[in-house]
Amino acid sequence: MRLVDRQEFDATIVAAREIQVFTDGACSGNPGPGGWGALLRQDGIGTELSGGELATTNNRMELTAAISALNATPKNAVTLITTDSQYLKNGIESWIATWIRNSWKTSTGQSVKNQDLWTALYAYCQERRVTWAWVKGHSGSPENERVDTLAKQALARTMLAARRYTHPI
Repeated sequence: MRLVDRQEFDATIVAAREIQVFTDGACSGNPGPGGWGALLRQDGIGTELSGGELATTNNRMELTAAISALNATPKNAVTLITTDSQYLKNGIESWIATWIRNSWKTSTGQSVKNQDLWTALYAYCQERRVTWAWVKGHSGSPENERVDTLAKQALARTMLAARRYTHPI
């Protein structure tokens, strides 16, 4: 696979052909600082995305990775997202319909955590043809290992930026 910058990737993708997406999130403490990573690939060309937040959870980073990846794909795109997060996959494939029907309440009557991100993810999925796949984390999948690395690097950058902000040089 040839990695290109986001602008070149955007210029080459074709919405009618499947875009493969791999996502992961990382967190130091839960809650704590976090990072996310995504790899988008089509026809042997790919691009990588990542980012982080200072105060977050691992689940929020998993959701953010998927949202950010879908934001980088055109509307009506055929997209396969592979994740190692069963929370993400089960949430969007199975649980979200019930949450919406129950006014964002769980089966026990509690408010759904991360509703803001679930709402955004659901909206992106409505505009695209998204399918989901799960892969066991740290099981040798090169793409999953890469997005894990991207998420951890983003986490490290977030922590470093926070230290610089808190303790200027």
